[in-house]
Amino acid sequence: MPAFRQVGEKQLPQEVVFMAWSPKRDLIALANRAGEVLLHRLANFQRVWSLPPNENTGKEVTALAWRPDGKILAFGLTDTRRIILCDVEKPESLHSFSVDSSITYMHWMEVTEESSVLTSFYNAEDESNLLLPKLPALPKNYSTTAKIFSEEKSDEIMKLLGDVRLNALVLGGSSGFIEIYAYGMFKIATVTGVAGSCRGLCLSSDLKSLSVITEIQDSSDREAEITYFQLDTSLLSSYLPEVTRMARKFTHISTLLQYIKLSLTCMCEAWEEILMQMDSRLTKFVQEKNTTTSVQDEFMQLLLWGKASLELQALLMNQLTVKGLKKLGQSIESSYSSIQKLVISHLQSGSEALLYHLSELKGMALWKQKYESLGLDASGIEEAITAVGSFILKANELLQVIDSSMKNFKAFFRWLYVAMLRMSEDHVLPELNKVMTQKDITFVADFLTEHFNEAPELYNRKGKYFNVERVGQYLKDEDDDLVSPPNTEGNQWFNFLKNSTHLKESPLLFPYYPEKSLHFVKRQMEGVIDQCLQKPADVIGKSVHQAVCMSLYKASQSEDSTPQLFKLPFLWNDKTSNIHYVLFTILENSISKIHILRRHTDTSRSVSNGILAVEFGNFLNNSVNESSDSRSVYFCLDAHFYDDETVTVVLKESVEQEGKERVLAQLPLSSVYADEDQDREFIWDSTKRLDEQSGEIPTRTVFLENQWRVLENMKAQYVSVNGIRKVSCVLSSNLRHVRVFEMDVEDDGEVEEEEEEETTQIAAGEPDELNQSADNQDNVCGASVEELPDETEEQESSLDP
Repeated sequence: MPAFRQVGEKQLPQEVVFMAWSPKRDLIALANRAGEVLLHRLANFQRVWSLPPNENTGKEVTALAWRPDGKILAFGLTDTRRIILCDVEKPESLHSFSVDSSITYMHWMEVTEESSVLTSFYNAEDESNLLLPKLPALPKNYSTTAKIFSEEKSDEIMKLLGDVRLNALVLGGSSGFIEIYAYGMFKIATVTGVAGSCRGLCLSSDLKSLSVITEIQDSSDREAEITYFQLDTSLLSSYLPEVTRMARKFTHISTLLQYIKLSLTCMCEAWEEILMQMDSRLTKFVQEKNTTTSVQDEFMQLLLWGKASLELQALLMNQLTVKGLKKLGQSIESSYSSIQKLVISHLQSGSEALLYHLSELKGMALWKQKYESLGLDASGIEEAITAVGSFILKANELLQVIDSSMKNFKAFFRWLYVAMLRMSEDHVLPELNKVMTQKDITFVADFLTEHFNEAPELYNRKGKYFNVERVGQYLKDEDDDLVSPPNTEGNQWFNFLKNSTHLKESPLLFPYYPEKSLHFVKRQMEGVIDQCLQKPADVIGKSVHQAVCMSLYKASQSEDSTPQLFKLPFLWNDKTSNIHYVLFTILENSISKIHILRRHTDTSRSVSNGILAVEFGNFLNNSVNESSDSRSVYFCLDAHFYDDETVTVVLKESVEQEGKERVLAQLPLSSVYADEDQDREFIWDSTKRLDEQSGEIPTRTVFLENQWRVLENMKAQYVSVNGIRKVSCVLSSNLRHVRVFEMDVEDDGEVEEEEEEETTQIAAGEPDELNQSADNQDNVCGASVEELPDETEEQESSLDP
C-alpha cells in the first residue's frame, strides 16, 4: 500500500512559479508566469478563485506568504514594487504598499514567546473598543468597496488587524533589501548590511535572530555565490512586550488610514460630473453671446423684472431645458446628501479614532524608559496629531460648504424652474406658484452675486469662467489651490486669531489650510504620520547586526532556467528548540547530497553537529542493481521541512534511466541525528566556501523504511508541504503538472482499525467498512469529497470554517 494517499491531480495551463499552503486550511495559493494568483482546494485540486494581473497592482508575482491565521494572503510584485494583502474569502486587495526594491522572498511568522506581561496584553480587551464608537461599515453600493467587500458584511477592512498576538511579515529583495512589517501592515525595521539578492528568510519565533540566504553576483560572467547570514535581532526580543504594544498601535493607525482612504474614495464616487454641467453651459454662453451685459446681470434682470434676453432664453430653454434643470437639481441634492453622510459617519469617526491612537502612542513615547530605545519620538507623533487635527478641520469645512450649497441651490433651482416654466407657458403647480418674499429675492440675488461673477483668471486655470458648484473642488486629488476658497472676511474668530500673536503660534490650535482641498490635506496627513513612524524602523534596523556569515556554494549555471522561487536553500525555524535549519544541496563526486545546517537563534550559543550531509541509500529494491555499498544512489531534487521533526524530499536516482521513477519521501531528523554525540564535529574554515570543504563534512547514509512513494508517470521536481494540515503538493519539472497528497493516511487508518476492533461486539458490518476504507486509501485519483477533511466538504465558492 502506498505511504501517502493522492487526492488530486491536474495539468495547469500556465507554468507555476510559486506555491504556498495555508497554515490553517486545506488551501494552496499558486502564482503563475502570467501573473495570476490562484487559490485551490485540496479536494481534487479544485479552484476557489483567481486574481488576474492588472496595471494597478502588477503582473510579475515573485513571492507569496500566508498570515499565520490563514485569513490574509500576501504577494509581492516586482514590476510595480508593491505588496498586496488579499482576503482569502475574495480575490481583491484589502491593502497594498510600495517598497524600494523588487521583492524576491517573503516570510510571515508569528511570535510564540510567552510572558506574564504579554499574556495580560493578549487577554485584555482593547480599550479603544470601550472608549470609541464602532466604526460604521463602509457602504457596499460604490464600485470601490463592492469589489472588496462581500454582500453580507462590509467591515472586512478591520480583518487587517487580525489577532492581537504579534506576527511579522519579513520582506527580502535585491541589493540586500530587508524590511520587517508588524502584522503585515507597518514597517518596524529596515535591515541593512546584507549583501546580495535575497533567496530565503526566516525570523525566529522568539525574535532573537534572522537567518538570510543571499545570492551574491560579483560580475555577470561569474557564477553567483550562495551565502548564509545570521543576524542578531536581540533588541526586538529584549523589548518584546513594548514592540508588541507599539506594533499593535501602528497597525490600528495603518488600518484607519486605509479606512479613511476608502471613505474618501466613496465620496469622490458619490460626486457626479453632471454637477459641472452648469459651469460649462454658462462658459459657452459667455463665449457665444453678442451682448455686453454680464451673465450675472442677465440673471438679475430675470429675477427682478421677470424678463430674459433672447440669448438667455435660448440658453435656458434649448441647452439647459426644464427637464435637464430638474435632473440637475435632483443630482445635486442626492450627491451632496451622500457625501454629507460619508463625512459625518465615516470620515469624522475614522479621524477621531486615528487621533485617539496617535495620542496613546504619544503617551507611550513619553515613557522613555520603555520606548526610547525603540525610537518612538514624542515630538514627531505630536506633529502627526496636529496633521490629523487639520484634516478634521478641513472635513468640517466641507460639511459647511455642503450645507450652504444645498440651501443655495435649492432656492436658486426653485426660482429658476418656475421662471423657465413660465417662459415655456407650461402650467405651474400651485405649490410652486407662490409670490417670492423680499427675503427669497435677497437670498437668490446674493447667490447670483457670489456664484455668477465671471472670472477671467479662472478661465486661464480651468478653462471656465464660473465655479457655481463648490463641493467637487474639495475632492480633487491635486496640488492646486481651491478655485473658490471659503470666504473668511468678517469671521470674528479669524480676526481674533489674526490679531493675537500668542494664539497664532499656540500648539493647542490645529493649523488651517483654507486654500487647499480635502485630498491635499489627507495626503499631507499621511506623509507626516509615515514620517513619524519611520524612526522606529530606522532605529530597530540599525540595532540589527551580523553574527555569522558563511559562504555555502557556487550556484550552478544550469539552474538559470529554474524559477528563482523554487531553488534551494530552504530555511526553517524550530519553535520548540529555538534552532534555525538551512537545507541545501552540494554536488560532490557527481552525487547531490542534501546538507543540513543548524544554528541556535541565540547567536551566542552553538549547536552540536552544526552541519551534516545526508545521502540516501537503496530503498527501492527493484529499481537499482542489488548493492550493499553505502554510496548514495539518489539525488535530492527538493527538500522542505514538513514539521520540526521531518523533512519532505523529492528524489531521483543518481543514474536516471528510462522507466526509473522519482520518489516522494519523508526523512525523519531522528534518523539523521541518532548518534550525534559520537559524530565528529565539522570545523568550518571561514576562508573557504563550504562546498570546498564538503569532503570533511560528516555524512549520514539514510535507508528509508516505509515513508516514501514512487511518483509514477511524473517527472517530479518540487514540493510544497504543510505539516499542520498533513498535506503536500508535488510539481513536475515542466511546472504545469501537480499532484496533491495526504501524508499521514496510514496513521489515521491504524487508529480506525483499533477503534473498530474495540467495537466488534457492538456494531455489525465492520469488515465491509474496513474493506471500503482500504479501497479509499488505494484510490489515488478519484477520492470523493466526503473522504477529505472538513474544508473539502464545502461548496467551491464557500471558505467559511
